[in-house]
Parts: sequence; structure tokens; C-alpha cells
Amino acid sequence: MTAIHLTTAGTDTGVLLREDAGGVATLTLNRPDQYNALSAAMLATLQSALHDLADDTSVRVVVIAGAGKAFCAGHDLKEINEHADPAFAKDVFERCRQMMTALTRLPQPVIARVHGPAYAAGCQLVAQCDLAVAATEARFATSGVNYGVFCSTPGVPLSRNIPRKLAMEMLLTGDPIDAATALARGLVNRVVPAKELDAELQRLAQSIITKSAAVIAAGKKVFYEQAEKAMDQAYRDATAAMVDNVRSEDGREGIAAFAEKRKPRWKDR
Repeated sequence: MTAIHLTTAGTDTGVLLREDAGGVATLTLNRPDQYNALSAAMLATLQSALHDLADDTSVRVVVIAGAGKAFCAGHDLKEINEHADPAFAKDVFERCRQMMTALTRLPQPVIARVHGPAYAAGCQLVAQCDLAVAATEARFATSGVNYGVFCSTPGVPLSRNIPRKLAMEMLLTGDPIDAATALARGLVNRVVPAKELDAELQRLAQSIITKSAAVIAAGKKVFYEQAEKAMDQAYRDATAAMVDNVRSEDGREGIAAFAEKRKPRWKDR
């Protein structure tokens, strides 16, 4: 398999770029000529980057972006077609599963910056991120069915973001929806003109950065855990998490700051 190298901040080569600024790490899918299709190398590099970010306390928010005209066109079907061995396809989809779940388990919130088409596994990537900000020109589709490949794995986060019948319509037809429709269905959080995309992302990121990193990380973890449980157990687990939260150092500081009518001084623990 092709050797994989993760580029450092500020570099402009490689299948994935990373740039850090003000507590925000931006990971840019960098295969513009292939519409940022998720090759085996891209998936492995993304996984490596997320692994590094999980332990990077200087990073408070992660942004996933795409270079060129598209956000992400999905899996690299040409690459899969070039490998006759079914084990290759199995490896690619397993890599994708690991990378997608790593996004949810990352302690930092992850925001998708969707400036163009997000199709198939690209739509899956948007749905898997914690938040998403889209340009008005963005389009979303689970288009695999058009090529004889039902988007079963994209359907996992899609069906957890939007109502099931609307998810099934996307999966069965492969037809794209525009950004306004994606916003109305709950697939993205905000839609703005392309020229305002970065400013809107910065506003959202800064709102998160002002909070306690420890509280955000713990809250994100509980959110995804409880979402998969029955309501009674979800409430029990969430209640236990709230108790731990108010007993934490930042929890006590936040409550004291509220009572004393001052800004909290977070220690991120």
C-alpha cells in the first residue's frame, strides 16, 4: 500500500493538510482533482490525524474541510475497481468505519466546513461530524445507488441526523438536496453565502472555545452514549454525568461565577 505521510501545519502537499490557529485545527482533504474522494491513503491519514488530535490539549475545535470544488465525493470507486481482491474493499470500508467512529470519540467538537458537493461517504462525513456549516452552493446526496452500491454505511449517521423517511428517500433515489433543504432537515446547523463561510465557522468555534474543554469533552462523550440507549437508562447515565460535572473543578467554578455574577475562570479540569 502507498506510504502515508501526515503533513505538518502550514504545508501544502499531501492528501491531508493540517493548519492550527487560535485553538482550531483545520484538516483539509487534499485531493482536489479527485473531488477529495476517500482513498485508502486518505482514510489512514485522517485516522492518524484524529489520533494525534485526541491528545492535543492546545486544540479546542476541529474543522474538516475540502480543497478544490468539492467537499468530498465519497469513496474512491476507481481505486476500488482497480483492486480485484475483495479484501481491499473490505479494508477500505473498515478503515472508513474506524475513522468515522473516531470523529465521535474525539474529545474536541468537530465541525464540517461544506463549501461544495458532499456525496456518498462525503455526506456520511458531514453527518458524522458534531456540527456542520454549509455554503449556499453545497449539495448533499447518498448517490451510491446510482452506481450499484447502496450507501448502507452513510445511512448510519444520516438516519441519526434526519427523519428516517427522508433518509430513506436520499438513500433510495441518490438525488441531491441543496443546502437549504439540508438545514431544514437537520443535516447541517447553518447555511451562509460562500464568502461568509469562514467567518461563520469562526463565530461557532469561538463560542465553543470560551467554554471549559473538560466539560465539553465529557458532555460530548455522554451525548453519544445516551443517544443509543433506552430513555430510562439514558436518563440514569446522564444524571450520573451531571453529578460528576457539578463536582468537577470547572463545574464548581462555573456555578460560583454564576452566583457571583462574574466570568468563569476555567482550568479545563
